Amino acid sequence: MNIYLAELIGTGLLLLLGSGVVANMLLPKTKGNGGGIMEISTAWALAVFVGVVVAGPYSGAHLNPAVTVGLALTGQFEWALAPGYIIAQVLGAMLGVGIAWLVYKDHYDASSDAGEKAAPFGTSPAIRNIPLNFFSEVVGTFVLILVILYNDGVEIGDADSTPIGMGSLGAIPVAFLVWVIGLALGGTTGYAINPARDFGPRLMHSILPIKGKGSSDWGYAWVPILGPLFGAALAAGLYMVAGA
Repeated sequence: MNIYLAELIGTGLLLLLGSGVVANMLLPKTKGNGGGIMEISTAWALAVFVGVVVAGPYSGAHLNPAVTVGLALTGQFEWALAPGYIIAQVLGAMLGVGIAWLVYKDHYDASSDAGEKAAPFGTSPAIRNIPLNFFSEVVGTFVLILVILYNDGVEIGDADSTPIGMGSLGAIPVAFLVWVIGLALGGTTGYAINPARDFGPRLMHSILPIKGKGSSDWGYAWVPILGPLFGAALAAGLYMVAGA
């Protein structure tokens, strides 16, 4: 599979399942209505597992611009490939969340709460305090990228030609990593820790004909975009200063 197609499909699966669980937990008249952070964090972790299983052997399974940037900053990934990876990730996120919306369309229509309808698309803070919200995204992404950078890695296809990424950590370990980040650090902002995961779906929320959807909250959108990128840069800096 082409590396860009792998990133698109892997990120699409990540958002299909991740957005799907939020819709299942929050929207009315679903079988899973009323669940909490344990269900959501677990499903997001397993969604990462699914994306890594599919994309890992072909693209390294970045599925996240912060991963792409962190690896490029440390010289473990070619900058020339980064734009294509990031575009594929954003498009995949848009595709995945769009399919999840269709799956739950009847339940979106049954809701009169604009916040419920927005939650499966983009993240939002539990308490809006922009400096601390930004810090939360930085810290969560810092942990994610640092662990990926310090991992010794597992073989993915042809090690001489396949870029590294979350797949080099292994599908199960990276799922546990995302799981603990969600449970420990996700209560403040919903732990985007992935600019594509937030930007693509938020854009879809703006575009899709969702009845009574309300605002897409673009005023907050820069936090889950720049926060993860800054966290990735800090992790890369520590890795280069401290040594592998």
